[in-house]
Amino acid sequence: MKLLVTGVAGFIGMHACRRLVADGHEVTGIDDLNAYYDPALKHSRLEQLQGLPRFRFERADIAHREAMEALFAEGGFEAVVHLAAQAGVRYSLDAPFAYADSNLRGMLCVLEGCRRQAVKHLVYASSSSVYGRNTKVPFSETDAVDHPSSLYAATKRADELMAEAYSHLYRIPATGLRFFTVYGPWGRPDMAYFLFTQAILAGQPIKVFNEGRMQRDFTYIDDAVEGIVRVLALPPQGAEGASPHRVLNLGNSRPQPLDTFIALLEKHLGRTAQRELLPMQPGDVESTFADMSAMRALTGFHPATALDEGLGRFVAWYRQHYNV
Repeated sequence: MKLLVTGVAGFIGMHACRRLVADGHEVTGIDDLNAYYDPALKHSRLEQLQGLPRFRFERADIAHREAMEALFAEGGFEAVVHLAAQAGVRYSLDAPFAYADSNLRGMLCVLEGCRRQAVKHLVYASSSSVYGRNTKVPFSETDAVDHPSSLYAATKRADELMAEAYSHLYRIPATGLRFFTVYGPWGRPDMAYFLFTQAILAGQPIKVFNEGRMQRDFTYIDDAVEGIVRVLALPPQGAEGASPHRVLNLGNSRPQPLDTFIALLEKHLGRTAQRELLPMQPGDVESTFADMSAMRALTGFHPATALDEGLGRFVAWYRQHYNV
């Protein structure tokens, strides 16, 4: 297929694009290469894609209406993998309007492009953050998600509702993927595993929030990409009277305590972390845990990478990339 992948210089975007090209698709990737975190890492990711057959890059901001209209009009895209977003729970406390621009206006521009060009399937990134202050675990797609813990979570839930409206009005097949703590080589520097690795190697203390009483459903990047690829091939049809739109969890379904996570990092780094115990951060949650039954029923997908193996691969990449 002819595909558009947004956020192609991002962590998930780069890996997804590389896999989609390898699978034989023709991919146009876009990214604005902003400075939310070190643009050098984004440029390095993009270098991994440049020169691949059937890939071309366009620098564009998804919130720029005219640029997106022109891109869709010229692209002839059959499907869209929309991964661009302003990420980060804590940053949304400091820069809320960045989330309105990218996650709301940007999503609207993508939806309008899909509507005007009759795209056959839109697969877009949502987040486990939409579960907010839910206490029932594992988190299921049928759970109520009306109590977000952060503006970031609220914008991702808004993306789901916008997709539902466009799917209902214009019959756009759309799938939202609620990603659960995706990690691995080429990851985001604002995430805990990256920050912890950086601090431990520098002999600096790591910040352990909620005094370590947390657990996360860590999802290795290759597993996340496998989920994207399988879902992309199965656009929802929409039963009579229902819109062709769905949301699916994409996680590992094996939550790990923060202490276990830190111990594994220490093992692979060969160093002991100095811990600075801190209270819970505003907007954060104690636990995430994905119910993957809907994804398994639809695609047969089972995550294959254990946390120990995945962190080992990340540490090896980190040492090589940063020459540590």
